[in-house]
Amino acid sequence: MRRAWLIVGLLFPVALLNYLDRQMLATMQKSMVDDIPTITNEESWGNVLAAFKWTYAFLSPIGGFIADRFSRRRVIGFSLVAWSAVTALTSLVTTMDQLIWARAAMGISEAFYIPAALALITDFHTGSTRSFAVGVHQSGIYAGQMLGGLAGFVADADGYGWQWMFSTCGVVGIIYAVPLIAMLKNPPPNPAAVPVASPFASLHELLWNRNFLLLVAYFTLPAIAGWVIRDWGPKILRDQFSLDQGKAGMMAVFTVQVASLLGALLGGLLADRLMRKTMRGRIFASALGMILFLPALVGVGHAPSIAIAIASLAVFGLGWGFFDCNNMPILSQITRPEVRATGYGLMNMVSMIFGGLGDKGYGLLRDRGVPIDYIFGAFALVCVVSLGVVLLIRPKPAA
Repeated sequence: MRRAWLIVGLLFPVALLNYLDRQMLATMQKSMVDDIPTITNEESWGNVLAAFKWTYAFLSPIGGFIADRFSRRRVIGFSLVAWSAVTALTSLVTTMDQLIWARAAMGISEAFYIPAALALITDFHTGSTRSFAVGVHQSGIYAGQMLGGLAGFVADADGYGWQWMFSTCGVVGIIYAVPLIAMLKNPPPNPAAVPVASPFASLHELLWNRNFLLLVAYFTLPAIAGWVIRDWGPKILRDQFSLDQGKAGMMAVFTVQVASLLGALLGGLLADRLMRKTMRGRIFASALGMILFLPALVGVGHAPSIAIAIASLAVFGLGWGFFDCNNMPILSQITRPEVRATGYGLMNMVSMIFGGLGDKGYGLLRDRGVPIDYIFGAFALVCVVSLGVVLLIRPKPAA
């Protein structure tokens, strides 16, 4: 158990850097657009955001399969070094095309991390701590997003700027990779494990699993709204309430991520406790998070004041934490350990494709004057469908 929690502790900073490097792009948008004149409208910025998501999406199943077939430890270390180098090089971009290529390279390098990391955690946490352990790891993600929320202040500060932020974060990631690779361990071999099949056999096994297909849909649908809030939230507050870049970024990002961190820890504890009473305990805990999404999304779209907008974002973040900490544990109840990272990679692929479409579509709709309340009302209806989907999943005993 000490080794199991050491794994979570070592991966916490990696998760933090993973999402810090993603989130700071959104909060430094104004500074980057001012310095890169070829970004001419919101649809163009949506293309920048989508470039990361779509490359990340298509590489995620490959990253998952490699983590299932080879050393999870090495996959994690390679991914950290690669995306940190790309982050540092992003400080040198001067055109929209260069930025798009940089974000695409970021997507490629980061695609290998999450499936391997969550699979490694569930390899070690096989009992009553699984959801909470995943929740602690996910809290590193939220901490990274919170730090990313401060990036707007750094971008505005004399002597720093968005270039400094990218280069510094990249160097920190490369340095941390050294102790990470030295201390991270794979689990002991399981003599009863079934050998990892070919990519096509693994894909066939997953796609013929009814519960897995339901989980893919459940994982994807609410993530569309989640990505729009994460990537466009600072700009939504800036436009709706005439805030400056730094304040809008801090309020949008900190509110959601503090609440998400709390939700991941509470949701993990609740799910592990419910599992003592029913095999659907993690499903019920996750469904509770989905219920919280509904008033939150309506509130973001219809907020007449900054206070209501912030309260709605907080409720959304709390629900997201309940949802996020239980996806991998639910996957662990419906698939074999030998295809677990591949399965999460496939989930990531579908979710990120639709997340990219959501980012691009939101920018396109706003350029054409579609009101925010219409867009977020549609997101709430999607979450109603998601709630029905997750309750259809019939899990097996956790492995």
